[in-house]
Amino acid sequence: MAIQNFLRAALAAALLGGATSAVAATMPNGKGIYDASCAACHSTGVAGAPKLSDAAAWGPRIKTGATALYASATKGKGAMPARGGNPALSDAEVNAAVNYMIGQADNRSKAAPTPAPAPAPKPAPTVAQVKPPVAAPASQVKAAPVSVAPVPAVAAAVAPAATALAVAGPGAGGVNTFNRLMRPPAQRNLPPAEDGIHDPANDGTHALQPPLTAFAPMSKSGDGNRVDWVKALNDKLITPRTDRNDPAVQPMVMDLNIVREVKGSMPDVVYPHKQHTQWLDCSNCHPAIFIPQKGANQISMASILLGQKCGVCHGKVAFPVSDCRRCHSKSKLAPAPEAAKP
Repeated sequence: MAIQNFLRAALAAALLGGATSAVAATMPNGKGIYDASCAACHSTGVAGAPKLSDAAAWGPRIKTGATALYASATKGKGAMPARGGNPALSDAEVNAAVNYMIGQADNRSKAAPTPAPAPAPKPAPTVAQVKPPVAAPASQVKAAPVSVAPVPAVAAAVAPAATALAVAGPGAGGVNTFNRLMRPPAQRNLPPAEDGIHDPANDGTHALQPPLTAFAPMSKSGDGNRVDWVKALNDKLITPRTDRNDPAVQPMVMDLNIVREVKGSMPDVVYPHKQHTQWLDCSNCHPAIFIPQKGANQISMASILLGQKCGVCHGKVAFPVSDCRRCHSKSKLAPAPEAAKP
């Protein structure tokens, strides 16, 4: 019944919008649009997409109404890109594909067996069986705790000031929520419309590829967005452009390791120029961050943690300094044993 009501509402919306019977006869081919733009996900259920003809999966979605379903298909939702990843589709074509999928779910629901009737409810207690509540003294009455729900990403776009206060509070994710590399796994690599960076009201945002889809074939890492970018670069899975205007310009890669001796028992630090110059030009670091002269740079963990020297990037856009062995990678030479006395 819900599916039939949905289809009636959709048809009524079209007629109220000025569509005549002649226009209805030339409505877009919903099945053709589904086959071309929707079947890749909705035929297999990838990324949680409701499968075609799966009445159980479509039922809760249909209850939200025609307007909500059309908006989700047009603007995208979760891992689903806007307009099925085809920005050339018109609103009418998107709606026709939705109507086709709803019709398939309707056919399946009619063929489904009728569920067993629910057990009869227990009779309500009589007045004599119900004891009146005893009021507590005023001195023992305590106010119920008030819980504040975290502000969703969409609301952040509407009220950025209020959201900033809510996110910064300890009850909304902890003190490290400002740093995207320290977010919990469930808050990493969100779709562009939900990441709090892109504008969810812009149709172009919903046409962007979700990060989890783009990162799927890449080697994993334990930091940041869980991608080993150096290995992805060496495996030719990504090809960063050296020059914004000329894609033919090649980077000037410097294969040179700088070893900094460290006091104490920690291994020495190795700074590999190769992995950095594959991404960056020398001018990104020299001379503003590091003076290119031996002994001219005083580097300490304190300065790095304060966002200086290596901390300009690491912990912000590169892996954090919590993984010590990524930098302290050169073992110290053990002292030679003393010769045995005769």
